Amino acid sequence: MRILHILMSIMIASAITAFAQEPPPAKVVVAKVAQQDVAENQSFIGLFYYDRMSRVSSEVSGLVEKVEVREGRRVKKGASLVRLNTEILDKEISLARTRVEQIQLRIQHAEKNYKRLDSLYAQEGVSEKDYDDSLFEYQNYKMDKQAAEKELDKLQLLKRKSVIKAPFDGIILEKSVDSGDWVQQGKQLVSIGSTDDLLVRVPVAETMLQFVAVGDKVPVVVNAFNKELSGTIDDIDPTADEKTKNVFLKIRVPMLENIAENMSATVFVSTSSERQLAIIPRDALVKFQGKDFVYTIKEDKASILPVNIVTYLGDKIGADNPYFAAGMPVVVEGNERLRPDQPVVIAGEK
Repeated sequence: MRILHILMSIMIASAITAFAQEPPPAKVVVAKVAQQDVAENQSFIGLFYYDRMSRVSSEVSGLVEKVEVREGRRVKKGASLVRLNTEILDKEISLARTRVEQIQLRIQHAEKNYKRLDSLYAQEGVSEKDYDDSLFEYQNYKMDKQAAEKELDKLQLLKRKSVIKAPFDGIILEKSVDSGDWVQQGKQLVSIGSTDDLLVRVPVAETMLQFVAVGDKVPVVVNAFNKELSGTIDDIDPTADEKTKNVFLKIRVPMLENIAENMSATVFVSTSSERQLAIIPRDALVKFQGKDFVYTIKEDKASILPVNIVTYLGDKIGADNPYFAAGMPVVVEGNERLRPDQPVVIAGEK
């Protein structure tokens, strides 16, 4: 009897232990697998660059008074980049204005004299020579004024050119001068890249050109920040690499903060024609020993399935595993701590 009691105690303890080890039901949110005709894609590493750049130089010589930008600073079109000292130029402009005013006074005096002699000449009260001299003087002063005004315009133009401005919205890539530097006409002052023309240059095999076209949308991941965004194939280089035969795709992306030329990006480019694939939310993916899996629900328990990803579609992926069917539930929330065969309770659906 004592032995039977001991055996029953052992069985009860074992059952309690087994029950205690069984994972409790987990609350999860699921989404349904879809089927869609899409192309496979493959990741390629490209480099950021500015497709439109300007090496801004000075049209006039002068002493740099102030550099108003720093490398990495964004600027708007027409913003002041560098100012040259115009102290001497300002005095020349002032003198030129005075000269124009002086000539205007002479014109007014000559005009009165000409009109007076013109009236007298009509009455034969003055010689033809005196009349001609007054007309010449009047017209000559008017021409002097035109020349003086053009000289003033030239000096004012030089003053405007002494403020070097941004040719377009952009980011300062390089600054070549500083306050106190003397610059000659044509010297590069700053280098600016257009913020509307940030591209990623990606080498791909020539055989892939049959699967891509200008205007196609492609996923792009900025490797430095692990940030994903949508890019557009803007152009295809007309010249292939002589050795590798690779062709470069130009992928246009929106402007980002803290992007430097030659930083890397991962671009997913189509490598096949369209075929039917299972479309699964990326939130459903879990990693195990470096491989991708998803959890589905079978008989109120979690069932883990491997995923063969053949294309990336933003917040979704395309898989070609034959067991994924349209409408199959996959866990998108609560899958981080799930274990195979763990009981689950569906708390919602996305």
